[in-house]
Amino acid sequence: MDTPDFKVRTRAKLADRTMHAVLWLVALTFVGVLLVFVGAILKQGWPELNLHFLTSMPKTLDAGGGIAPELLNSLYLVAISLILALPIGVGAGIYMAEYAGQGRALRFFRLCVETLAATPSIVLALFGMILFVQMMGWSFSIRSGAFTLALLNVPVITRVTEESLRAVPRELIEASYGLGATKLQTILKVALPYAATGILTGVVLTAGRAFGESAILVFTAGTNTSDKFPDFRLSVPGETLSVHLWYVTSDGTLPDASQIAAGTAAVMILVLLVLNLLVRLLDRAIRRRTR
Repeated sequence: MDTPDFKVRTRAKLADRTMHAVLWLVALTFVGVLLVFVGAILKQGWPELNLHFLTSMPKTLDAGGGIAPELLNSLYLVAISLILALPIGVGAGIYMAEYAGQGRALRFFRLCVETLAATPSIVLALFGMILFVQMMGWSFSIRSGAFTLALLNVPVITRVTEESLRAVPRELIEASYGLGATKLQTILKVALPYAATGILTGVVLTAGRAFGESAILVFTAGTNTSDKFPDFRLSVPGETLSVHLWYVTSDGTLPDASQIAAGTAAVMILVLLVLNLLVRLLDRAIRRRTR
C-alpha cells in the first residue's frame, strides 16, 4: 500500500519532470524562432553579399551600389561611443557597488541611471541634435552621433558593472583585506578580474544595441557619408548600416533598393553574430586566466 509520503514524493517528481519538459519546450521554441528569423534574413541577403558590395561606395540613383562607408561608420561610431562610455559607466558602477553604501546616495544614483536607461532613444536623439548638432555647432557628424550614443551606453554599462561587482563572493574580498590589501587594490586586483566576464558580456550587448541604433544617428550623424573612403575625420557625416537600411527602403529612388536592403540586413546580422562569438571566446580566455 502506498503511504502518504510516497504519494507526495511521486507528485513532486511528476511536477518536477513536467516543469523540466515545459522549460525545455520554451527554450527550444526560442531557439527555433531565432533560427527562423536569422535564417530568413540570411537567405534573402546572402546572394547580395560579395566583395564589390562590401567595398564599394553607395549610389543614390543607379543600381549596383555598396555599403563600404556605412559599414566602416557603424564600427567606428560604436568604438568611439564605447571609448567615451566605458570609463564613465565602469567608474559609476564601481562607486555604486563599493562606495555608495546602502543609503540615499545609492538610491539617488540608481534612480538617475534607471531614468537614463529608460529614456526612449528618440528623446536622446533630439537632445543630441539640440546640444551637439546645433548648440555646439558640430553639425551632422560622427562626433555628434558618438557622443549621443555614449549617453545610450552609459546606464547599461553602469548597471552591468554594479551587478557584476555585487556578485563577487565576499570571501574573496575579505581574504584580500586579510592579506593587507587596500580597498582600491582589492577592487582592481580581485573584484574587477572576477567580475570581468559579466562586465564584458554587458559591453558586447551594449555594442550590439548601439550597432543597430538608427533613431539617434538619423538626428545626429546624418543620412549621408563622406565622399572619401576611408575617412576617419570626426567632423564628417556618418551614415551607418541601420540608417542606410532605413533610408534605401523609405526613399524609393534606387532601382535595386530591396536587394541593397536585404544585403545590408544580412551584414548587420553577421556582425552581431561575430560580436556574440567574440564575447564567448573572451569569456573562456578570462575564465582560464582567473582559475
